[in-house]
Amino acid sequence: MSLKVDFNLKLKFSKIKIQNQKLVTGYNMSDKSDNIKEQKSIPASKVQRASRFVSTGVKVGRNYVKHYAKKAFDPSLSKDSLHENNAKDIYNSLSELKGSALKVAQMMSMDKNLLPSAYSDKFQMAQYSAPPLSFPLVVRTFKQQLGVSPTEMFDTFTKEAVNAASIGQVHKATKDGKTFAVKVQYPGVAESVSSDLKIVKPFAVNLLGLNEKDVNYYMQEVESMLLSETDYELELKRSVQITEACTHIENVYFPKYYPEFSAKKVLTMDWLEGLHLDQFMKTNPSQEVRNKIGQSLWDFYDYQIHNLREVHADPHPGNFIMNDNGRLGIIDFGCVKVIPEEYYEPYFELLDSRILQHEERLEPVFYQLGFLFKDDTPEDKVELKKAFKTMIELLGRPFNSEKFDFGDESYFQEIFAFGEESSKIKALKDSKKPRGSRHGLYINRTYFGLYSILNQLKAEIKTHSTWFDALEPVS
Repeated sequence: MSLKVDFNLKLKFSKIKIQNQKLVTGYNMSDKSDNIKEQKSIPASKVQRASRFVSTGVKVGRNYVKHYAKKAFDPSLSKDSLHENNAKDIYNSLSELKGSALKVAQMMSMDKNLLPSAYSDKFQMAQYSAPPLSFPLVVRTFKQQLGVSPTEMFDTFTKEAVNAASIGQVHKATKDGKTFAVKVQYPGVAESVSSDLKIVKPFAVNLLGLNEKDVNYYMQEVESMLLSETDYELELKRSVQITEACTHIENVYFPKYYPEFSAKKVLTMDWLEGLHLDQFMKTNPSQEVRNKIGQSLWDFYDYQIHNLREVHADPHPGNFIMNDNGRLGIIDFGCVKVIPEEYYEPYFELLDSRILQHEERLEPVFYQLGFLFKDDTPEDKVELKKAFKTMIELLGRPFNSEKFDFGDESYFQEIFAFGEESSKIKALKDSKKPRGSRHGLYINRTYFGLYSILNQLKAEIKTHSTWFDALEPVS
């Protein structure tokens, strides 16, 4: 768990406020807006990309000048229109740059309370409807990576992307009677990850009011994960390994991947038909079907984490495809977090609610995970331990019962209320050190996303896990 950054960023379960998100159907973007224009180029050099950020900053500055000029005449004027204008200008810039900057926006949009709604609503578009690249750029990438054009490799290949997001876009193709989803990475994305994050950092510090030391500490983890997401050969390898290991999980299915049609920046897999979460819920599925899908989702994550020690760490609804028979399709293994053993053991030991009442076992784990430090004052230690224990109890509550009803809104209201209180904790606000391991950034993100989807499904499922039985008894 990365507690300090979780509290300050509010990227944690205590700030999840569930709202339905508009998503696409499988990889089939049938509801794609005709107003989204194709891009013919992407700024590639550091100078070009930095200049785009600077010009956006100028636009944001002008928006502030206009806002305060109007407010001088109307003191009651809210910041809603200011946020809308800034969100539009920032998103337009990020969507043209694509890559890690847009990915960070997508990640932030998953928490509805991290940013004003104007920003989260706009940044949410990065999940499914960023401006796609023009077909000539797709052809160029194919020729560079595979030596042939997409129309030479496949019998049919859509010239327009059916889905365009932060790292790449997806096209639908056919060959020998089979239908494929072909993911094509945007040019220059991998090469610009490090420089983009350096440019994004001031935005995170100033707009979100974050501690710069915290941002530096956790940005290393973000950079490492984003670089792995840009390596489609690594994604193909992980996709095959994880899907083969998880084929036994009931009601879960995966696409097959095709190395012969893939390369470092092109990835080809089976096309999966089905519905994403918001569209699926509009079909009014029965409680039985929703529970069935929820159970499959829980079992999928539980098995990965506790048996494989690595996990599909990008659980936004766009990566899950649902069917009316209760089967769950899972795609996109670009973001996979490998869980080190030295982090895994203490993290899950904390989720056993019994340990929270045993200070002699609890305190060493807090030190081991970097929640507490030897030079903390006695007063700070008391305040921090109280906050961490509350958070851990809330996060671990589903694990400590045989069944759990994720449709229980009172649970999420408790979480939200705790998030509000945590932002006022002086020991956290004044801390000069990041609290918690950087490994927790993506582990927590995984559980936040999982809980969010289960809440939207209103699923009641069995949450008891075999890892719980293997824990050393607490006497």
